Formats: sequence, structure tokens, C-alpha cells
Amino acid sequence: MNMNIIDRIALILLIIGGLNWGSVGVFRFDIVAWLFGGQAAALSRVIYTLVALSAIWCISLLFREREVITDGERQ
Repeated sequence: MNMNIIDRIALILLIIGGLNWGSVGVFRFDIVAWLFGGQAAALSRVIYTLVALSAIWCISLLFREREVITDGERQ
């Protein structure tokens, strides 16, 4: 599968967001808020917004055409 740079950045941000939500759910500890000065801090809000935009972007991954790779084309 050929992924462009925006797809990769979006997936990385979603992984960060997922790990953060996991730590909130399991430990009641918000890593992003801890790193950047609380949930209401400007940088924390930017990170939360980027994760949300990444999730919206990744919805498109569900509906994209995938190229078929035959055995002869595999590297």
C-alpha cells in the first residue's frame, strides 16, 4: 500500500492520541496535559485538535481504492 506523508502523520497522531486515552482510562493520567501544562493550556488544546483532525482524515482511509499486488510484483 502506498501511503503519502499526510497519511503517515495522521496515523502517528492517532497512535499518540490512542495511547493518551489509554492512560486516561487505565491510570486516570492525561499524558498530553501533564507534558504541556494542563488540559486548558494552548499547546495541549492544539495537540487534542490535531489528533481529532487526524481521526477525521483517517476516515478517508476506509474508502480509498487499494491496489492489487500480485506475487510477481512483490518486492
